[in-house]
Amino acid sequence: MKKIYVGGLPYKVTSEMLAEEFQQYGEIDDSIVISDRATGRSRGFGFVTFSSEQAANASLAHNGREWMGRTLTVNMAKEREKGDR
Repeated sequence: MKKIYVGGLPYKVTSEMLAEEFQQYGEIDDSIVISDRATGRSRGFGFVTFSSEQAANASLAHNGREWMGRTLTVNMAKEREKGDR
């Protein structure tokens, strides 16, 4: 698995800022901050996809770190079950 979940994001964080924060662990293929469909405001979580599993595993060390006044939750992303929204 090369994708991680990052929760507890400050609401002003963009997908680009998220990638910059995690690039220290390795090459990033994609990063996205999830936003509310109605308001466009960040929902406070996102996902980072790394080029390698080693980089994704290394990034788990970021769990519990403070970033812009918020404590991050970082773990491996779970695959969506069929029928999940």
